[in-house]
This record gives sequence, structure tokens and C-alpha cells, in this order.
Amino acid sequence: MAVLDEPTIAQLKTYLENLRRPIRLIASLDNGPKSAELRELLETIAPLSEKVEAFYDGTANRRPSFTIVADDGKSEVEFAGLPIGHEFSSLILALLHVGGHMPKEDADLLDTVRGLEGDFHFETFFSLSCQNCPDVVQALNIMAALNPNIRHTAIDGALFQDEVERRKIMAVPTTFLNGEPFGAGRMDLAQIVTKLDSSASEKAAEKLSSKDPFDVLVVGGGPAGAAAAIYTARKGIRTGIVSERFGGQLLDTLGIENFISVQRTEGPKLAAELEQHVREYEVDIMDTQKAVSLAAANGDGLHKLHLQNGAELKAKTIILSTGARWRQIGVPGEEEYRNRGVAYCPHCDGPLYKGKDVAVIGGGNSGVEAAIDLAGLVKQVTLLEFDSDLRADAVLQTKLESLPNVTIVKSAQTTEVLGDGDKVIGLRYTDRDSGASHDVELDGIFVQIGLVPNSEWLNDTLELTKYGEIDVDEHGGTSLPGVFAAGDATIAPYKQIVVAMGEGSKAGLSAFDYLIRSDS
Repeated sequence: MAVLDEPTIAQLKTYLENLRRPIRLIASLDNGPKSAELRELLETIAPLSEKVEAFYDGTANRRPSFTIVADDGKSEVEFAGLPIGHEFSSLILALLHVGGHMPKEDADLLDTVRGLEGDFHFETFFSLSCQNCPDVVQALNIMAALNPNIRHTAIDGALFQDEVERRKIMAVPTTFLNGEPFGAGRMDLAQIVTKLDSSASEKAAEKLSSKDPFDVLVVGGGPAGAAAAIYTARKGIRTGIVSERFGGQLLDTLGIENFISVQRTEGPKLAAELEQHVREYEVDIMDTQKAVSLAAANGDGLHKLHLQNGAELKAKTIILSTGARWRQIGVPGEEEYRNRGVAYCPHCDGPLYKGKDVAVIGGGNSGVEAAIDLAGLVKQVTLLEFDSDLRADAVLQTKLESLPNVTIVKSAQTTEVLGDGDKVIGLRYTDRDSGASHDVELDGIFVQIGLVPNSEWLNDTLELTKYGEIDVDEHGGTSLPGVFAAGDATIAPYKQIVVAMGEGSKAGLSAFDYLIRSDS
């Protein structure tokens, strides 16, 4: 089977028409099958543009790998492995950006990247099934394309497992700078630049604070927030979205098969389509910004939203759609070994545990789906469920029980994550029927026990339930006039994409209705 199919090749050829200068693809190969695949990939790409040449005499230590080099030698990006799967978009963008096509990022931010002084060699370990990895890879590739002082190597951890073991990498994306740990987890360009240049955050805060008040300010860029923004923007009122990451939980969701009218899609793809839809309207999207407090409107009629970087945004109405995050077990060792054997995204980190023993905690749909996926990669999966029965759909339970390398333990209360100081070596659980304690030797633990709403920052501002959910009425209204809420952070039952979109649309319409009644 060809590395790229004909439709993909045709699309890539169209993209390469945007190259502004010649580029060279310099491959370092060995005699292995992955090197053969990489050669085939580069031999497919090179003929698609007269501005692309491929060479196979590279001297890099990691093989297979290849470097994309600009004709002036001042811009280069390296991939160790094959950037396909979720990373294929990273390859396309790297070709374009090293080839002189400008990234679609804030112009001031790009100027800051160009002005960074020093010697920066970044290395990012990724997996081809990781939805968050492309954000980091693409951001660092942009930096390497713009600034000759910056180099970036993106490394497929599954392909270079000896190095993963040696450098004690147990989660992706993991980034090193000049050989030292720099960051773990999703980061975008603005966050990386801020870590390198503290003044960048101050400039961003000043720019945000200078914005005129919004009619509607949506907090959160997931399905609920996107729907709310579309509905209010269509009414012709000034709308903004502020979010930590546009797409929210969608970015951590691999397969989606219950989004009505779409038989199957993937979370990152749907998130990108949501953002594209929102951008068709005059919506001010302020991504990678974390809200930390909300002050209710006083005499001026404007609510004040305070961000982590010190910025203050003002709005006549607010729609809170901050979503939820993975719930933690809350036992000794969990936080200590987070990203060192304790993981929450099986799609992202699963490939790092190939041939090893892992546990999945949680017997709902997400836990059982994780165990099924991991069983195809790892040596042995132990699934632990607190209740006496699994709660997943019957079809998933049947599939799970058919797998020979899965052990199901019910009535199991996890009590401790065990480690050796560097990484996870096992877990301890109590049999809730007998009271006996058991230790299981493991290399990794995947926690899948549900969600907790992102609402702690609102504790002293509006009414929350004992579970931390935002209390809303039938119109999405909260206990604060002019403040609405929607999606997984609220009391709305059934935390589903299609439900969140409906609740977001309702909150948007309610905010508009509030505005016209308040102005009359």
C-alpha cells in the first residue's frame, strides 16, 4: 500500500503551490522498513513542486529521519520518523513555512519569535495517535522556520523507544530545550514564547485589556461555546470567545460516532471545523487565555472577566462554557507520577507502552474503550472497576471480554499508585467484597473515571451545586443577571457533544434576548 493515496497527493500538490522559495529534504536512512517508507514518502513529495528536492545522504544519528532546509540554510525543521497520521498536517505546514509561506498567527507574536536571541534546540517526542502533539510540533516548527537561532526535531516516540526509555519519557507530547525538560502536554505558540520571553505575556495582556466591551463574551471554546458564539454573532452583536484551547475536550477525543448526521469523525477534525465555522462571522477569538475570576456588573453595566495573564475583558453579558476535565483518582502517588506512568489519554500515550503491562481504572464507556484500544498495543491490560459491574454499553463489554490479554477486576478500589521515585511500577487496590489489599505490577496507569467541571474559579461568584456544576435555569441563566452558562460545566444532564451544542445555542439566544430587553 502506498504511503499516500492519490487524493492526498493531489491535495498536497495544490498546497505546495504556495511555496515562496526552494527547499531541500535531506533524509538519513538505514535498511529498515520504516526507512523504506520514508524514502517512498519523500520520493512522492519531491516531484510535486519544482521548488522541492530530495536527497538521501543525510548523516543524522536518528534513522529514519529527514530535515526540511530552506535554500538560504537559515530555516530548518527535522522529523525523526514518519510524520503521518495526526502529524501529516505538521509535515504540510513545515514544508510551507520553511518554504517561505507565512504562518496564520498574530503578526506581533511572529515578530517576537523572530527577535528571540540565543541558541534554542527543541526536541519534541510525539505519537502518531496523539491529538495534542501536532499543536506543539507545529508551534515549534514555526519558530524554527522564522528564526535561524531556533532548531526543532520532532521525534516519533514509538519508533525510538530506546531513547524514550533512556530519557524516561512516559507521556506525549514531551519537549526538551537544549537537552533539558521544557514542557509536557499541549502548548501553543503563544505559551511557548511566553516561557522564553516574559515580556510577551505582558504585551498580550495589555492588548487584550484595550479591547472595547463586548455585547456577549463567551468563556470556553468547546462545542457549547462555539454554538453560542455563532448564534449571537448571527444576531449582529459584538461577540468574543476567550478560551484556554479552542475545541476543548474534542481535542482529546479520537472517534466520534454519535454526532447526528455525521456517521464518524474525530475530535480534532470536528474542533477545526467548529473554529472555521465561528471564523465565518465577526467573532473575536482569544485563544490560549485562562479565566481566573469574574466580577459581576455594577454601575457601568459591564461584567469584568480577569485572565491569568492579568488582562481584563468587559462585556454586557457572559456565557460560561468552560467544560470539564478528566477526574483524578485522588490517591497517594497519582500526582507525583503524573506523566511518569499515570496518564489520562490512552490515544496519546498508549504507543509509549507497547509490549508493557498497564491498567485502566474505570468501567464506563471511556474506560472500556481505552482498554480495548490499549489491548492492541500492550502486553497485558488490567481493568479495575469500583462497582460490582461494568457500566459500559453491552456491545463494548462483549468486545472487551473477547480479548485474551485483558483482565477485568470488579469491586476494586484503587488506594495507591506505586512508584520507584522515577516512574510507576504498580498500583494497590482493595477488594471491596473481602477487604483484602492487592498489588499489581504495572508500567502505566490510565485513569478513565469521568469528568469534573472547570468551575472552581467561580466558587465565590455564582451558585454551584455540591458537585461543582453551574446551576442554570431552563434558559441557561445563572444566579447572576446577564450571566449564562452551557455545556458540561453546568447541571445539564448527558454530557454529549450534541447536547452541549444545543445548550450553547440556547444560551446564546437567551443572552441576545436579555440584551434587547435590557436596552429597551
